[in-house]
This record gives sequence, structure tokens and C-alpha cells, in this order.
Amino acid sequence: MKNCNPKPRNLFIKSLSISLFSFLILSSAYSCSSDSSSDDIEIDEDSGSDDGDTGSTGDTGDTEINITSILSKFDGTGLSYEISGDNVIFTSSDLPNHTSPYWPEDNDLHSDYTGVNPDWRQNPNEIAEQNIVFTIPLSPAEATDHESTPLGAMGIARNGIPFFNQYAGPDQPLTDEINSFDQWLGHPTGTSIYHYHIEPTYLTQEYGEDAFLGLLSDGFPVYGPVENGEEITNDDLDEYHGHVSATADFPNGIYHYHITSNDPYINGNGYFGTPGNTTF
Repeated sequence: MKNCNPKPRNLFIKSLSISLFSFLILSSAYSCSSDSSSDDIEIDEDSGSDDGDTGSTGDTGDTEINITSILSKFDGTGLSYEISGDNVIFTSSDLPNHTSPYWPEDNDLHSDYTGVNPDWRQNPNEIAEQNIVFTIPLSPAEATDHESTPLGAMGIARNGIPFFNQYAGPDQPLTDEINSFDQWLGHPTGTSIYHYHIEPTYLTQEYGEDAFLGLLSDGFPVYGPVENGEEITNDDLDEYHGHVSATADFPNGIYHYHITSNDPYINGNGYFGTPGNTTF
């Protein structure tokens, strides 16, 4: 039988075709939008996690990092820390948790020199309790103007002992002073501040030559002389004695310093970031 009313059916089919066509266009657009968004995500910029993972810094300069997760590695005699706003505040008694001929003879940690330096000579100073307070930023960033490191404490090792720079005095190399370093390569000043200028071998022996060893006052970490199974040399580092790469503690990458066997040992021509305050 001939259809006497074809118009409504034609309109229905036409309407259905338009709807299907529109649906296909929208689905395709959504799919392309989703694919494009996922392609733009870079894993080394995912710095918002609570576990302290961070993106690369120093190369981009705009990725915020946070060092809170690494604070639990600090452990030493008379060492404590607290978070205050955007800073971590360390209070250290500066009492090394290892033997030394610089301990008073009535201290259980006093020992004769057991190192390997044939030119070793003991200086006249002794280890004595201090009250050193380091205020260090939790979210370090590259400084606009890079400050020189001071004579005296420029950072804190994970056992609470200060890091000093590569000078024995103003523009004076460590050439002679290095012969007074004890078996763990530290020694005390004339005011009894025990400190490390070079690799703290007690810590690298205890935790590994590629381990986290402490923080400089700008908040950037200090690592040992080995990375990815290879010894780091000064040629691998920038003028501040650091570089950006992944570490065991910051697998997405972070600017960090390395201790090396040659001058400047821990830090070069200044801080990469902006240092906090240190008081004695």
C-alpha cells in the first residue's frame, strides 16, 4: 500500500541523522581534548604531593619544591627541629655522634686518632656543647642574587654538625688546616664549634657515599660524592657546586649540592638559593 503521509517519517530520519552526526562530532572533540591534555602533563612538574616528591628546579625556575619529607633523616645528639611557617628551625648542641681525639678525655667518645693522614696533628681545641640555631626555608628556590657562603656555618649535616666552606680564613685555603681533621674529617674551632669542611666520612660510611648528608642554609640538599654508581667530580657541577637531577629522596629531580674530593669540597662561589639565618 502506498504511504499517504511520508513527511513525518522523513523529518524523523533527518532529525535522527543530525543528532547522530552531532554526537559523533562532540565525542571526537572530547576525545581529542582529553588526549591533548594528557600529552601536556610533565611528570617532573608534579610537585604538589604530600610525600615531598618534587619537580626539577633550577632549569625551569618556576617549580615549587618542598623539603619537609627529608627532615626525618636528621638525627643527632642534642639535635631537634620544628616547622615554623615557611621555615624549618634546627637547634643543635653540635655534639658529634662519633669518636674523636677532640672529645675531652673523660668523654666516652674520646679516642686517639685512627685516620690515615701521616701529617695529622691535633689542634689545641676541644669539642664543647653549643647552642646553634639554623632557620632554613622549606621551599628553596634559585636566588636572583647569589650570596657568598660565610666563614662559619653555611649549613647543617644530618647529625647536627655544621658545614663550613672551603676556607680556613678569609681567602685562606685548607692546605694546612686539613692536617688537623680527625679520623672522620672534622675538627673544632677556637671557640669549640666542631664542624666539617669536607666529606664527613662517618656519615658516608654510615649511610652510603650517595646518601643525603644534610642541608645548606638555602634549603637545598647536600649529597655524597657518588651518584648513580659514578663518582661526581667538580666538572659535573655548576659554579655553586651543584646540579639538577633525580635523587633517592626526590625522584622527580631537585637542585642539590655534592661533596667532592677537591676544592671547594661542598660549595663553590655562593649559595644557589637564598639562605636563612644561623645564630650561635
